[in-house]
Amino acid sequence: MPVYAGVMLLAGLGIPVLAALNAALGVRLGSPIAAGSILFCVAFCATAVLLLVTGPSALGRAVEAPRHLFLAGLLVAFYVLSITFIAPKFGVGNAVFFVLIGQLISAAAIDHFGLFGARISPLTLTRAAGISIMALGVWVTQRA
Repeated sequence: MPVYAGVMLLAGLGIPVLAALNAALGVRLGSPIAAGSILFCVAFCATAVLLLVTGPSALGRAVEAPRHLFLAGLLVAFYVLSITFIAPKFGVGNAVFFVLIGQLISAAAIDHFGLFGARISPLTLTRAAGISIMALGVWVTQRA
């Protein structure tokens, strides 16, 4: 579990960096959509290399997967494009603040109902209080 927590901490550290870098690229290019496209080309190349190294046979099973699982690609595109458009105007901190609040709400609902095959973790009063405290903490950091 500590390894999983560490990896996810690194992923979390990367989200604002991704937002700042891609927003800056969008401003420099004069096109957030071009910046998003470049980001996805780089991401595709990186994941393609990893897929080749780990064994591309899993890709063949994609035809058997339920189609709704592919909506994740649209969600990541929406995130990248929205943060690339909005961060230069709204601030990276403010943009990521609302992303984090949305993540807390969505994660609590997914875990509570076991959506998409997630492990069920009911939203107890204690858990709701913890999520609220986290949200309050994020809000406090953006008040200054």
